[in-house]
Parts: sequence; structure tokens; C-alpha cells
Amino acid sequence: MNKDIFKAYDIRGIYPTEINADDVKKIAMAYAAWLKPKKVALGRDVRSSGAELWQAACDGLIEMGVDVVDVGVISTDMLYFVVANYELDGGITLSASHNEGKYNGMKMVRAKAAPISMDSGIAEIRELAMANTFEPATKQGTVEKLDFMSGYTAKNVSFADRRLVKPLKVVVNPNFGASGVAISAIAEHFGLQLTKINFEPDGSFPKGKPDHSQPENRTETTALIKAGDYDLGVTWDADADRCGFYDEKGEYIFPYYATGLMIDYFLEKQPDAKVVVDSCYYWLPQALVDKTGGKLIVCKTGYSYVTQSMIDNDALFGAEIAGHYYFKDFWLADNGMIPFVIMLQILSQSDKPLSELIAKYKNMVYALPVTNFVVKDVVASINTVKTHYQDGQITELDGFSVEYPDWRFNVRPSNTEPLLRLSLEGKSKELVEAKLAELTGVIGGEKA
Repeated sequence: MNKDIFKAYDIRGIYPTEINADDVKKIAMAYAAWLKPKKVALGRDVRSSGAELWQAACDGLIEMGVDVVDVGVISTDMLYFVVANYELDGGITLSASHNEGKYNGMKMVRAKAAPISMDSGIAEIRELAMANTFEPATKQGTVEKLDFMSGYTAKNVSFADRRLVKPLKVVVNPNFGASGVAISAIAEHFGLQLTKINFEPDGSFPKGKPDHSQPENRTETTALIKAGDYDLGVTWDADADRCGFYDEKGEYIFPYYATGLMIDYFLEKQPDAKVVVDSCYYWLPQALVDKTGGKLIVCKTGYSYVTQSMIDNDALFGAEIAGHYYFKDFWLADNGMIPFVIMLQILSQSDKPLSELIAKYKNMVYALPVTNFVVKDVVASINTVKTHYQDGQITELDGFSVEYPDWRFNVRPSNTEPLLRLSLEGKSKELVEAKLAELTGVIGGEKA
């Protein structure tokens, strides 16, 4: 078994050279030995290798005496819903999120959809799986199917008032992933006029990496919106736990600014609310929270870290710059459909188009989307940056952050890919762009 498939908050590798059915069975058995659950949900995304790996995980769990709830092909937030709503002891989905079709992996949770990260279980599960010294249960577990879609849909649409949502015209692009059924159910509930692209599930992802954060993956959606008359565009990654938006002009909205819009939405309802964001960018959320008397909590990047911070602080809302959004009323977990529902209500109640709503936040803080670098030595590059910017206010919560009065940045290794990620924000476009050029020279390497 390849030790490197165990990441900061999930398990991922290329199938079958880095992760295969034998590995998955051992990891499932290790999960059972570590957590000691009685009943868990087991699902998978649309990848071609998913059925084989699902069966391997199922075999491992039932051999350890665990009862398996088969939830079929799902989005990751559907796993969270099933585990929490049906009060199961845990859950696993076979998924590699936004990675190419050749990858697969496992995301695991405990009861109430509580996260399992390297700091809270993955390291122990890794050691148990690699030791492979399991004692199968004297009584095998069982397998049962569960139809949960009506309950899942009801939970999602509860975040908006059906009476207030207009029949908006929306372009939806799930990138061949698992979210089509959920999108259609939401559209029917609110009477939306949908235009669908890349809608049917296809685990080969024929148009490339199912990741809407990549500029090359946005051109199709942008062109369609520009050619028509639409109120909104929405896109998801393959496992649908990330959500991205386009305005009525076809411009992709950097999630930082969509986060600002949602923070204001929640703070209007509860001005003293606690909000969680990752440490890559936070000047805009801080400014919005400060205005109402709320509290901002900054944490490490990653599902398990944000969710745990939501739990620890009883936060109302949370967000990651990659387009993950977390909700107190969704068991403090992230969900890719609820932001869609909230955006429908925001637009329906506003007399302004989305581009004008977002302009407010761009004028408050100018931020560049994450810039990725391929470098020969991640540690050496970070150390070079530390030396160059040692006169700033330094924090090392996640990677390396430096703050000055009128600009700040964060540089950190990716948790899921062999890249160095740079996040940069400041008080003017000119300053931020100048600092990007400066940091590019200090970091070295090539932009990915």
C-alpha cells in the first residue's frame, strides 16, 4: 500500500497503480477497527472505478461486522446528509473530488458527519491498514439500500422561501458529476428555467478535469450565458461539494466575493453570528463581520478543519476559498446545493443583477484568485519567501502568511496536488498586481 495516498483530510491516488480494490478493502477494515461503528453509509461518485472500489469497501466493512447502508452514486454532501439525518455511526464515499477520472479515493466521516482528518483519525487508520492484522467479526454485517433523495431535497430547499423565489433563468453545469438529480429537484421546487450542460454523469470526464476553479473549464459556461439572456450560472465539481457562480454577463465570480455576499445574507439574519473562513483570504469577511458585531474565526484550509472549527465555535456559516460553503443548519458540514438555493433568494429579492451585487465587495478588498506554482522544492521555496518578507506580521497557521497595512498574502503547499498555492489581497488592484509580480520572482518555479 502506498503511504502517500493518505492526505490531510482524505485519501486519494491514481487507480489502480496507487490505490486499488485491495487497498480500499484494508482501509475500510481499518476504519471499522478504529471507529468501531455498528452501521455506516457507503456511497461513491461517478468514476469508472467506483463500482469495484465500492464493493471492496463493502466487503471490508461487513467482514468487520459493520452493517452497510448502500446510498449508491452520490455527491459528497449527500453522504453528510445521510450520516447525520439518519443518525448513523459514520460514512464513507469513494471519490477523488475534482481530480481527473484516473484518480479515486475515500472520504470518511464519523457520527453527525463529523470530519476525520490526519489530525483526528486518518493517521491511525493508515497505520492499521498498512499493518493489515485484522480479526474479522464472528458475525458479518448486512447491506441495505436507502432512498434518501426526498429528504435531502427538502433539507436543501428549506434554506429559501419558495414564495419569494422568482422563476429565474439559470445555466447549470455539474461537470458530468453526481449532482444532476439534486439540481433538477431544486429547479422543479422553485420553478426555475434551466439550461443544462455537461449534465449526464460520465466518470471519464470527457471534457477534462471536473474542476470549475480552472479558467479553461469556464469558457463553455461563459459563452452560453453571454449568448443568451440568463440571471445566473452555477457550476459544481464532480462530487458536487463545491459550488461556483457566474453573473448575468457570464463572468465567473471569484468565490471570495460570493462568500462576502453570503456572509451579509446571514449577518442580516443574525448580526452577532460567528463565521469561519480559511486562512488564505480573510480581510473581506473580517470587514463584514466587524460591521455587525459578529466574530470571525480563521482556520486551516480543508473540509475537516473548517468543519471542526464550525463545531468548536458553534458557527452559523463557513467558507473556503475553493468554493466550499458550510452551514450550521446542515450539521455544520459543507454542501454544494444550499449556496445555489440561497443565491436564488438573494437575486429574487434584489432589484440589482448579480454583477452589481458583487461589485460592492470588489471595491472593499481587491483579491486575486489563487495562483498555483510548480516548484522543485516546496519547503525551500517557502523558506525563501519567509526570508524575503520577514519584516511583515507573520503567522503560520496554514503554510506561511504575511500581513502589511495595505496588503497580505498566504503561501502553502496544496493538500491534494503537488503544487504551491499563493493567495494575495490588498487595498488596490495596482498594488496587488505589483505584489504578484514581485512574489512570482521570489517563489520561482512556473505558474501551473
